[in-house]
Amino acid sequence: MILRWLSIWFFSLVLLFANPLQEAIDAAPRGAVIELEPGEYHGNITISKPITIDGKDQSAHIVGEQKGSIISIKSSNVVIKNLTIRGSGDSHEKIDSAIVAVDSNYITIENNHIEDALFGIDLQQVNRSKVINNYITSKPYALGLRGDGIRLWYAHDNVVSDNTLHKSRDLVVWYSSGNEIDRNYGEYGRYSLHFMYAGKNLVRDNEFRYNSVGIFFMYSSGTVATGNIVRNSIGAFGVGLGMKDASGFTIEDNIMIYNARGIFNDQSPFQPDQPNIYKRNKILYNSSGLEFQGIREASIFIDNTIKGNMEPVVNADSVNNLHMNEWKNNYWDTYEGYDLNKDGIGDIPFNHYSYADRLWSYKPSIKFFYGSVVIDLLNFLAKMAPFSEPELLATDLEPLMEPYGAKTSK
Repeated sequence: MILRWLSIWFFSLVLLFANPLQEAIDAAPRGAVIELEPGEYHGNITISKPITIDGKDQSAHIVGEQKGSIISIKSSNVVIKNLTIRGSGDSHEKIDSAIVAVDSNYITIENNHIEDALFGIDLQQVNRSKVINNYITSKPYALGLRGDGIRLWYAHDNVVSDNTLHKSRDLVVWYSSGNEIDRNYGEYGRYSLHFMYAGKNLVRDNEFRYNSVGIFFMYSSGTVATGNIVRNSIGAFGVGLGMKDASGFTIEDNIMIYNARGIFNDQSPFQPDQPNIYKRNKILYNSSGLEFQGIREASIFIDNTIKGNMEPVVNADSVNNLHMNEWKNNYWDTYEGYDLNKDGIGDIPFNHYSYADRLWSYKPSIKFFYGSVVIDLLNFLAKMAPFSEPELLATDLEPLMEPYGAKTSK
């Protein structure tokens, strides 16, 4: 009688801890497609063979155990799509994620809704894979305690496109090259897109708003960033696009608007003979349009529109090396020159100076009063009778009379 009772108890215990989804995955042949009906399925699951899991319309919910990662991929040629995934652990050390893929290729993660997950999608040494059209939000923690929405680590030649990151931490690309980061949208995060030691990537047509920092490239080289919009980067340091020890970049056709700093350039370019080229960007209505720190090599600025900024160019360093930069055919809304031959180019150079007695250079909080009658008067007096020799920050020998692409009067 006791043996019969123990057998029933053991069988019940097995049923209690069984995971039907994991059993289906383990039993499926390679290349199988597992279509899930609406309902809840228990994580945490591990996929060690090429299969597809399809929730069809996100009505199939894979719910984690509130510890560890919910879906772990350890095989190439795996497809995860159309699922709702929630309930990861909260360990930063273990990088608890909704989906983690390790040492595999040709993964597709598409059209999933991810919530209540510390990290969203973590690709570690994953190549030639796709992360497309996923919605990702983190656990409801303070900004610095959330995990990254998407994380690439030693991951090459991947496509990350059309994803929405809401209240996660960063979309981060570490030690990774050849990736295409296209048409993603991020809001209320920290670094909406953050590159570290990453080279030759393409960052195109993304939009980021209400983050602490829009796009920041650090210790990286050879990337193209084009067609991106960054607005309303919040906080005292709010940056639209930042460069730190970054060389050989092409930054073109981007819009930086309503940020504390439109473009922040810290010791970039870092490598000699690898200038960063900024072309046709619109740098609009920021506190500082372009801010420079630790300049040691030249950057090149061509056909940019610099308009509506409290200060178009700012030197944030004790040493002024901004003369190294090259400026040509940029539009400056503070240009006071003329165009007698009507060729669309100013007949005299544009020069932008910094006056040492500008109060906001020492007290940034005073920028709150910028535009007031008192500050306008102080600014006028500083130009008319400066107390010290002004510093030349930018010279454009051929400034545009109208923004690049605007129809010029003939």
